[in-house]
Amino acid sequence: MADDRAEETGSTLPRRQLGRYLKEAREGSGFTLERAASLMEWNKSTLSRLERGLTEKVRVRDVSGLCEIYGLSEENTAVARGLAEQTPAKSWWHAYGDLIPAWFNLYVGLEAAAEELAIFQPLLIPGLLQTPDYARAIDRRYFAEDSDEELERRVQLRVQRQHILTRSRRPTKALFVLQEAVLRTIVGDRNVMSPQLRHLADVGTLANIELRILPFHAGIPVGMPLPPFTILDFAPDVRGRFTEPPVIYCESYTGSTYLEGRTDVLRFRQAFAVLQQSSLDSRLSRDLLREIAREFDRDR
Repeated sequence: MADDRAEETGSTLPRRQLGRYLKEAREGSGFTLERAASLMEWNKSTLSRLERGLTEKVRVRDVSGLCEIYGLSEENTAVARGLAEQTPAKSWWHAYGDLIPAWFNLYVGLEAAAEELAIFQPLLIPGLLQTPDYARAIDRRYFAEDSDEELERRVQLRVQRQHILTRSRRPTKALFVLQEAVLRTIVGDRNVMSPQLRHLADVGTLANIELRILPFHAGIPVGMPLPPFTILDFAPDVRGRFTEPPVIYCESYTGSTYLEGRTDVLRFRQAFAVLQQSSLDSRLSRDLLREIAREFDRDR
C-alpha cells in the first residue's frame, strides 16, 4: 500500500518542498494564512493548497509575490523561485549551484519530516550516525576551503540532525545497512575510527534503530553494486491521508537525485530487503563493530 502513495496524490517533491518552504516563511514573518492570501488577492484555500504541495500549476511570479510579502532576502527568494521552476518534474535532479543554491539543503528538510528511514551506505558512515570527530575529518577534505569556524558549524549542524533518532517524543524509526567496507575504511585515523565504531554499536541498541552490517563474504546480493541511497516514508496527516509519497534519495559527488515513481520506489525497497536478508543480524553486527574497534585500538 505504501508504494501506491505516489499515485494517490498529484503532488511532486518540488511542489511539496516549495509548499513547506513557503509555509515556514509565512509563519516566520508572522502572517496568518488568511492575511497572506488576502494580500495576494487569493482565497484562503488557494494558499493552503500551495503550502500543501497540491497546486498543479505553480506560477513563478506568484511565488515571487509571496516572497516579497514575507520580506525574504534575495537568496531565500532564489530558493523559492528555483523550486517553483522545477515543480513540473516527477523525478528530478538537484545539481549544486543550479536553479537552487547549493547552501539550501533540500534533503535535511525531508529527513526531519520523515517517519521512517531506510539507509544503505557502501563506503561512509551515514551523517545521522557520525561522531563529531568523524564528521570533522570528512568535511575537512570535502570543504577544504572552509575556515575552522565554518567547519565547526557544519559539524554542529550534523549533530543537530541526529536528534531525530534520540529525542524522547516519537523518535524517527531508522533501518541501516552498512557494507563492511564502511567500518574498515579509515576516516581521519584509528583514534577517530575506534570510538566511531563503538558509537555505532551503542546506537544500534536503541528501540527505534536497526543497524546491520553487510559482510564482505555476502558478496553482491542484488547482482550489481548499489549506490548510497535512502528510502524516506512519511506519516499520514491528522485525517489519515498520505499527502507525502515515499521518496528515494541518492547522493553523488555533484548533486542529488530524488525519485518518487512507484516502480523506482518498489525496486529500491526490494533491494533494501535483499541487503537486510544478506546482512548479519543486529547482535552479530554489534559484535563485529566492537571487534573491529578493538583491532583499531591494538594498531594505534
